[in-house]
Amino acid sequence: MPKIQTSCPRCRQPILAEVQQLFDMNVDPTAKQRLLSRNTNVAHCAACGYDGLVSTPIVYHDPDKELLLTFFPPEMGLPVNEQEKQIGPLINQVVNNLPTEKRKGYLFQPQTMFTYQTLIDKVLEADGITKEMIEAQQKRINLIQRLLTTPTAEDRSTIIAQEKDIIDGSFFAILSTVIESSMMQGDEKSAQLLSEINQQLLNETEIGKTLLEQSQETQAAIKKLQEAGKEGLTREKLLETLMELKSDSSLTTVVSLTRNGLDYQFFQLLSEKIDKEAPENKQALIDLRDKLLNLTREIDNEIKKRLEEGMKLLDSILAETDLEAAVKKHMQEMDEFFSQALQGAFEAAHQNGDMERLEKIQKVIAIIEKESAPPPELELIQKLLDAADEPARKKLLEENDEMVSDQLLTAMNSIIAEGEARKQSPELVESLRSVYKLALRHNMEKNLKK
Repeated sequence: MPKIQTSCPRCRQPILAEVQQLFDMNVDPTAKQRLLSRNTNVAHCAACGYDGLVSTPIVYHDPDKELLLTFFPPEMGLPVNEQEKQIGPLINQVVNNLPTEKRKGYLFQPQTMFTYQTLIDKVLEADGITKEMIEAQQKRINLIQRLLTTPTAEDRSTIIAQEKDIIDGSFFAILSTVIESSMMQGDEKSAQLLSEINQQLLNETEIGKTLLEQSQETQAAIKKLQEAGKEGLTREKLLETLMELKSDSSLTTVVSLTRNGLDYQFFQLLSEKIDKEAPENKQALIDLRDKLLNLTREIDNEIKKRLEEGMKLLDSILAETDLEAAVKKHMQEMDEFFSQALQGAFEAAHQNGDMERLEKIQKVIAIIEKESAPPPELELIQKLLDAADEPARKKLLEENDEMVSDQLLTAMNSIIAEGEARKQSPELVESLRSVYKLALRHNMEKNLKK
């Protein structure tokens, strides 16, 4: 984003701020996320400590939803004709970026948003997220904060009983995200307390008890499938496991894990079982078949959609002149579906003899491999874990003496903390501790010699 010189809204001192005025989903799939994050167009003033939004015109465009929104900050105090002079070029840029056949009537009737929050609400509303839903989510987040700052389990029980109406599936989903975030940040203390609160909620609320029961049912089904898989998972065994599930959530989870097994032969087996079943039991199996067909259809449609998005992202990267910059810009969006799209595009270009596209794809692959390579510290930690014994680990530390530093020790500490928080294999955590002790000793000896 370009930097401009502006004045601090609080102390009027000149400051530099990164400004983005056009958020166009047509050319940048991350545009919406960056707008909603409120991390763009933010000013930081070293003089007075101000930290807030920069007053700048904004145009938001989402061609899929036929949405063209404009926002001009009222505090800028410009007349309408001056506002149009600044907004107009941005709208022209939107139109020019679209092929002629995709230029529709909505482009010539942009919707004016009078506040920044109204702009955000309109974008979310187009995704089916209403203002009421946002307020409900905020109440759930506030409740999690209250529970975190409540010292005793007894006091938390009182709050849980009072706020039971907003403790639902969405609440547990938010709580799960917060717990995972704490773990990723190495905040072991918060992660532990949040996990205790989660367990208390599972035990003390009706929705919690239901979720706990469903979780136990799902885990039991997965364990059964894993045990069956040791001898070769058959369609008969898979059908038997699915028939035993009582909740739709467990069924959805198990189907998502075993989609490849639900093929034509599986459904043929289920249909044969329905034909042979006693009349009073037929309907339950017919309902199961309908649910399985719907679930597999939804999964297949989602996979198709994600693959199309992956291909769209790849095409947008290949269209750039600076491939390395384009790849770095979109690294966070690249997932397994992008990888499949990349592989499919490579094979198609090879079969079609499109050498120019093939060369570009190979460059993209090389850049991704370079950018996604693990840091040298993580490679060393993995080598230390794989070493046969302590002498072999000491030898590795000596061979990589320049890498044994406070940075390496900090990385090891973070990995150990995350492993403990996630309750990973005790053997792995213990091995990490042993490696850490050796590295710490080596670093101390090195510093003493200096």
